[in-house]
Amino acid sequence: MISSTIREQFPILNQDINGHPLVYLDNAATSQKPRQVIEAVKSYYEWDNANVHRGVHTLGSRATDAYEGAREKLARFINARSTKEIIFTRGTTTALNMVASSYGAANVGEGDEIVLTLMEHHSNLIPWQQLAKRTGATLKYIPLQQDGNITLADAEATITDRTKIVAIAYVSNVMGVTHPVKELAEIAHRHGAVIVVDGAQSTPHMKVDVQDLDCDFYTLSGHKMCAPTGIGALYGKKALLEAMEPVEFGGEMIDDVGLYESTWKELPWKFEGGTPIIAGAVGLGAAVDFLQEIGMEAIHQHEKQLAAYAEQRLAEIDGLNVFGPRGRGVGVVTFNLGDVHPHDVATVLDAQGIAIRAGHHCCQPLMRWLQVSSTARASFYLYNTEQDVDRLVSALIKTKEYFADELG
Repeated sequence: MISSTIREQFPILNQDINGHPLVYLDNAATSQKPRQVIEAVKSYYEWDNANVHRGVHTLGSRATDAYEGAREKLARFINARSTKEIIFTRGTTTALNMVASSYGAANVGEGDEIVLTLMEHHSNLIPWQQLAKRTGATLKYIPLQQDGNITLADAEATITDRTKIVAIAYVSNVMGVTHPVKELAEIAHRHGAVIVVDGAQSTPHMKVDVQDLDCDFYTLSGHKMCAPTGIGALYGKKALLEAMEPVEFGGEMIDDVGLYESTWKELPWKFEGGTPIIAGAVGLGAAVDFLQEIGMEAIHQHEKQLAAYAEQRLAEIDGLNVFGPRGRGVGVVTFNLGDVHPHDVATVLDAQGIAIRAGHHCCQPLMRWLQVSSTARASFYLYNTEQDVDRLVSALIKTKEYFADELG
């Protein structure tokens, strides 16, 4: 397990909520930020704040070095071949929409297929729905097994020569399922399709190697991996990105502008119109440094052990139903407590200082497949401990007792 002293590096965790020490278990929604990330953003604004790429003055040079340095760090972090393959975006949602609006619009037509799963986050579903509506393409779904996993046999049966895009989350934000992306990429490529990977829930929690996965596009959000909100990235294979048209036009992304025609800068800047998210990129670079200092394998093993411990402890509560496969490899545990509405569960837990998520988690088709309207979700990160799990279990037992008394 990762040392409990890691928690001390996150100032926000050192507080009481409703008279109880905070236990933060909503990391799949957003992670907390360590001091070195906060200080990196603060230092940028205090010492280096300037626009990038344009100015020759000292502040502009320092800001540009910090911004492009963050791109280099992220490229190494996910093992991209080149910084030209890293496009800074506002996050995973923006990156997925960019692929759908640019690559999808140019390469998907009537009668073509886009393959998804039922457990996709709305960010990796709605852009493809809209693309299918615009082009006349067909959406197809790899079926789920009873435990929420998919099989490669079902993927083989769903992906055909008419498939142009396979879009899938590396890790489900609800079920905690880790999909076999490398094998799915091989199937997609065999049929001439590209694979788009939603990496929002994988990048913060495990080692990611986009070359080994052989994915064509990979998206991520900084705010889930200890970085600020409003910054993320799109990775794309260079040849694909070079063939794609930008989706935002204006300053910074142009090479030459005439009265009637314009040309674009080379990668990656042709996709980064306007003043970029400079401070966010600086914070993302600091977050990458922080995570690498701890080690992604250590983080993955820590969360895997926490999830196993949580499953074991939650099984002690009669009437609590955990969704998804047992022995999951990531720190996401989704459950319902009998007939108590998840929002009520979350409210009572908050009164005890414990932050969890409740709702449909931007996965309404999956909720319907589970035959529920919503669920509660506890999600762990590197600063969580077994003591946090014990607090959760104790609070859930009190919650169950409270509603049993209320319902009398």
